[in-house]
Amino acid sequence: MSKLSHFDSVGRPRMVDVGEKGATRRTARAHAFVRMSREVLAALPDNPKGDPLDVARVAGVMAAKRTPDLIPLCHSLPLSHADVEITVEADGVRIVASASTTATTGVEMEALTAASVAALTIYDMTKALDKRIEIQDIYLLEKTGGKSGDFKR
Repeated sequence: MSKLSHFDSVGRPRMVDVGEKGATRRTARAHAFVRMSREVLAALPDNPKGDPLDVARVAGVMAAKRTPDLIPLCHSLPLSHADVEITVEADGVRIVASASTTATTGVEMEALTAASVAALTIYDMTKALDKRIEIQDIYLLEKTGGKSGDFKR
C-alpha cells in the first residue's frame, strides 16, 4: 500500500500539490442504490414534490460541481462533463454518476459526490412515504487517466 499523500511528515492534513503534474483526460463513474418498497416505487410518478428522479439528476450534477466545497482537501476542477443516470428496478433505484475533465488530478470524488447527493435527493423527496428507505452501495465503478492508471470494479 502506498503512503497517504493527504498528510504531511508529522501527520497533519494537507492539500496535495498537483502543480507539477501534467493535465490529462480523467473520467470516473460511481454507483449508489436507493432501496425502497414497491409502494414507494409505484408512487414516484405522482410525488407531490415533483419527479424525484429528475430532481435527483440535477442535484447530482450540481453536487459534482460543488465537490471541493464539501470535501475539505479536494481540488477545484474544471469539469468538462457530469451526468447522472437513474434506473428504476424492482427493489429500488440505481444511480450511476459520471464526471470528466482534463486536469492534473482525477474526478473520482466528483462522481462519488454526484451519486451520493442524487441518492440523498431521492430519499428527501420520498421520505414522507416511508422512513425505511435505504441508501446503499456507494462506490467507484471505474476511473481512467492519471499516474495510477485505469481502474474498473
